[in-house]
Amino acid sequence: MGIVNVTPDSFSDGGKFLNANAAVKHALALVKQGADILDIGGESTRPNAKPISEAEELNRVIPVISELAKKVKIPISIDTTKPIVALTALTRGASIVNDVAANRKDDLMWQFVSQFKAGYICMHAPPTLHAIDAQKNIIAQVETFFRERLEKMNAFGISSDQIVFDPGIGFGKTLEQNLQLLAGLRRFTKLRRPLLLGVSRKSFLGKLTGMDVNERLPASLACAILAIESCAQIIRAHDVAETVQAVRVAEAILRK
Repeated sequence: MGIVNVTPDSFSDGGKFLNANAAVKHALALVKQGADILDIGGESTRPNAKPISEAEELNRVIPVISELAKKVKIPISIDTTKPIVALTALTRGASIVNDVAANRKDDLMWQFVSQFKAGYICMHAPPTLHAIDAQKNIIAQVETFFRERLEKMNAFGISSDQIVFDPGIGFGKTLEQNLQLLAGLRRFTKLRRPLLLGVSRKSFLGKLTGMDVNERLPASLACAILAIESCAQIIRAHDVAETVQAVRVAEAILRK
């Protein structure tokens, strides 16, 4: 899954692809590098990011999605917490909703996902995205969350086949909890749903290595390879070409 941030303030590449033409060009380059899915986001979810309006988010992402829908054959994902943004994106060519606010109480997002029979990436995070509870047994908490969400979404008419689980590395977790989740990914395979891992360039890697945000590719690849060994199916990445190469080698070895 190639990341396309149509934002001025994302933690890694904010501002590089805010212009719609630049975002489309970047997305097409990611496809050439081997991306199987494009994830288009218009609002940064980094800690302390300034919220934006629904209208502003629509202005950022819809031109990009509309143009890409004409040019690519691979699935397009809309990375949003806003139901109307998701709905509009689904009408313009997106087929997956990547919801970092899956720990929601309202049901409008799920109604739209059900209506369009869209893919849905259900990410674990606390109701306040970056609120940390260091005392939680994070593996048990995430597994319970996934089970509860699965039951609730099934009740809204969303088939299990539409759902992908994301443990939400870096969202409301300590460094130790992030590492525990990475070490325990295989536990979630008992839910019989695909797993997505999004660790690319994240701050916990900087805490481990001391490297700046754009110097964390080796650390990101280490996590990607370990995730593949733990049966994750989707790796969300900024550096698509390098990640594809690492994953293909890991998969070839694991097949033996």
